[in-house]
Amino acid sequence: QVQLVQSGGGSVQTGGSLRLSCAASGDSYSTYCMAWFRQAPGKEREAVAAIDGNGRRTYTASVKGRFTISGDNAKNTVYLQIDGLKPEDTAMYYCAARRSAHCGSLYSRNFSFWGQGTQVTVSS
Repeated sequence: QVQLVQSGGGSVQTGGSLRLSCAASGDSYSTYCMAWFRQAPGKEREAVAAIDGNGRRTYTASVKGRFTISGDNAKNTVYLQIDGLKPEDTAMYYCAARRSAHCGSLYSRNFSFWGQGTQVTVSS
């Protein structure tokens, strides 16, 4: 089964950019649906972006045009490029994997494998 290790994140000002990385080991990420979730204090965990084994990408409406999910097969790593950061993007971000060629509904309960989380803080 796949193990996920995250890196990136940090504190930035409004309008800044960050890139989050999710390195997979134990299996090829391309055979999974890979997704990024975030959870702000007092809020539910929500999916923000996903990519399936065919490279199809899905984004939640609030991040379209600002977030880009991508993968590097050679490095077995999935990335989340975040541009135009807003204070409301402040949250703990998690990468997750679902053993499926297609992502389907992006409910956290459908994902079995999780990274350790990384904090993104955006100041105004």
